[in-house]
Amino acid sequence: MDALERKQEIAELIRKNERPISALFLSEKFNVPGEIIAQDILDLIESGEDILFQNAGYFIRQEKVARLIKSHHEDLDTEGELNIIVDLGGYVEDVIVKHLTYGEIRLDLNIKNREDVNKFVDNLKIKGKGHLKNLTKNYHYHTVCADSEEILDEIEDELEKNGYLVK
Repeated sequence: MDALERKQEIAELIRKNERPISALFLSEKFNVPGEIIAQDILDLIESGEDILFQNAGYFIRQEKVARLIKSHHEDLDTEGELNIIVDLGGYVEDVIVKHLTYGEIRLDLNIKNREDVNKFVDNLKIKGKGHLKNLTKNYHYHTVCADSEEILDEIEDELEKNGYLVK
């Protein structure tokens, strides 16, 4: 198992457990020294994982609220839409389209900051495959998470001001 796979598994374990996971458990599970686990955790935090630590171990704050937001915009507006969400404290969990033939199509995005937005937009440009929303005439949904309903309200207000929100 390489380092990237180990980090992904560590993040998944921490996300799925309701109780903190100890560094010792992770060290034994992946057969690596505790220093490697500590570095993996720091790398995950730097990549946007909301991992916290207490004496009992690592855990993810579960206090966030989520809302499904329906959007509509052109390809060039993707960056603007996503930046509004992250700048106001939101986290874009996924993108969903509801296609007449294929049904609901959902892809994880995990966009937490402007760096993630830039990577996502650059990836769309490089691969040149187009946006998933193009399957549904630019209509799509995002599951947006935040620390409070008030933040989600503010995000929706700003998306509406910019013409992205579909009521």
